Amino acid sequence: MAVKTFNPTSPAVRAMTVADYSVITKKTPEKNLLTKKKKTGGRNSYGRITVRHIGGGNRIKLRDVDFKRDRVGIEATVIAIEYDPNRTAYLALIQYVDGVKSYILAPEGLTVGSKVCSGPDADILAGNVLPISKIPVGTVICCVEMNPGKGAQLVRTAGASAQLMAKENGFAQIRLPSGEVRMIPEVCRAMVGAIGNAEHENIKLGKAGKTRHAGVRPSVRGVVMNPNDHPHGGGEGKSPIGLPGPVTPWGVPTLGKKTRNKKKQSNKYIVKARKA
Repeated sequence: MAVKTFNPTSPAVRAMTVADYSVITKKTPEKNLLTKKKKTGGRNSYGRITVRHIGGGNRIKLRDVDFKRDRVGIEATVIAIEYDPNRTAYLALIQYVDGVKSYILAPEGLTVGSKVCSGPDADILAGNVLPISKIPVGTVICCVEMNPGKGAQLVRTAGASAQLMAKENGFAQIRLPSGEVRMIPEVCRAMVGAIGNAEHENIKLGKAGKTRHAGVRPSVRGVVMNPNDHPHGGGEGKSPIGLPGPVTPWGVPTLGKKTRNKKKQSNKYIVKARKA
């Protein structure tokens, strides 16, 4: 995939870049694989805003992505690569030999006509899903399960990939994109390859309207507010926040404050922290 630029005919398109979508082969999604996405506007059942900066945006529908890949031993063929407005990665529409269609995250190198399969006897090829115990050490993987049968939870964003580092005592050590090395049970499954659309991180929106199209409302900095609206507010002219560290509008430390529970049960599975 390449990034497309424009002539500077207006301030908006001067810095704007978009994906060229050359890998997309189908523009309309499968109707039977869609579900409605309800808009909340960031409000709860009482109509009060509980999550700020949410509202508006284009109407979109959810794609039913098969993260479990539990049709073991049945070969499927990729019949289309599609865009998904709900995520950064592209989707691959696959059709099994018995006619059933489903969506999967499209890994790098997967094209129309490629064959994919899931199960312990599948080949080590991009798009195939195997138990981690059957994947060779050093292989690049994605869509990693954390609990057997629950479905892929880790490494699902565009361009992301993990690496299988070691296996011992029924656990595999996997280096995640953040740099964290984590132990995952060998009976969990993962997809071979890296998620496609790696150029997504180089795309520049170029104008504020694109953020509104995504359903994100404007955010105002606390330092430009009044003291009664935000702890960072007040002062004459451009002033610092006047606090030891940044806080939320409700006075809770933020922006770098560690929030992970030190007593969390799953901490024992972290071999190396992501900032170690």
